[in-house]
Amino acid sequence: MRYSKLFGKTLRTAPKEAEAISHKLLAKGGFIDQLAAGIYTFLPLGWRVHQKIENIIRSEMDALGGQEFSMPVLAPKTLWQETGRWETIDPPLFVTRDRHEKEYALGPTHEEVITDLARRSVKSYKDLPFSAYQIQDKFRNELRSTGGLLRTREFFMKDLYSFHADEADFKEFFKKAIAAYTKIFNRVGLKTLVSQASGGSIGGDITYEFQIPAPVGEDQVFFCESCGYAINRQFAEEKKVKNTCPECKKKLAQTNAIEAGQVFSLGTKYSGSMGANFVDRDGKEKPIIMGCYGIGVGRLMAAIVEVFHDKLGIIWPENVAPFGIHLVSIGNSSKVTKKADEIYEKLTKKGEEVLYDDRDESPGVKLADADLIGVPERWVVSETTLKKDSVEIKKRSEKTAKLAKISSL
Repeated sequence: MRYSKLFGKTLRTAPKEAEAISHKLLAKGGFIDQLAAGIYTFLPLGWRVHQKIENIIRSEMDALGGQEFSMPVLAPKTLWQETGRWETIDPPLFVTRDRHEKEYALGPTHEEVITDLARRSVKSYKDLPFSAYQIQDKFRNELRSTGGLLRTREFFMKDLYSFHADEADFKEFFKKAIAAYTKIFNRVGLKTLVSQASGGSIGGDITYEFQIPAPVGEDQVFFCESCGYAINRQFAEEKKVKNTCPECKKKLAQTNAIEAGQVFSLGTKYSGSMGANFVDRDGKEKPIIMGCYGIGVGRLMAAIVEVFHDKLGIIWPENVAPFGIHLVSIGNSSKVTKKADEIYEKLTKKGEEVLYDDRDESPGVKLADADLIGVPERWVVSETTLKKDSVEIKKRSEKTAKLAKISSL
């Protein structure tokens, strides 16, 4: 991609309302644009990152046996009334009316919709177990949308739902889902605390949050550095867990953290209230046992930036970077331009993802923008490097650059 043709360029200053580092850097770097409070456009650079995170999530969900599908954003009021969440869910639903005065909710989550689908599809134990997921637009009627992508009103979420005939089968899948989540966060370079938590408005007997330690995080987590035990502070107060680890009796540490994912053991909370039943081997009708599992894609993207940055800009992990190489031409001589164009063409034909800064800008602006955008490798072509038939290569995560012969690239 030639930077001169890229839609969305870097900004010299961050938006005035931006407080979180990720909000500042993603806006300045030309990754996102704010339309209204909690509502963002993903510009081409940002959407490339978003899609790479999606694909990592998708691959692990497929490996888990999940089948991808897509449910409607709009869900009728009657469905939400069956579970009692039309009035009680927090934050409250975004509600809209059609021309016939029928009310619908813009889905913040899809337990009602998937349970309705299951009760019309599952007949016997032979139809179980199964799991299905989507990566879809969601809407949350937040009272206060702050922190850029960390707390939005419209966002993409991966939501997986699993359906089981008995508790033993569910528990086995639940463990596998937690392992799959751990792989996802590892693949984007993040270490998480798997924290016990309350089910909130989703519900569930057992709930775990995947918390990423970060100063900007709105959650507070107690964790044990010895055995790995972790618990959300609010839930710890409910369970009367204080300063000592209930597992190994060591002292608990505390950190602010960003909740990037959550898994819920739903039991028969939704299947029971909505009549989603199956006939077991003995011919008896029973409610389906369910679980649900969510990851906010945009929030995860912001969390990556909160962890991987320096004073100059973002430092993207290779797996999610918008491009692999940021090629920069320095100087306006025809020799430099010709050689930079040639390298760009060869790299793209080879299948490399290259952002080529071919703009008529000063070296200082180009190099500053490269640091801000945070692509893993910066390749500089200039009169100085060409005198040695070389390109200057610098990894964004390192301080020093090196010269590499063009013939060896």
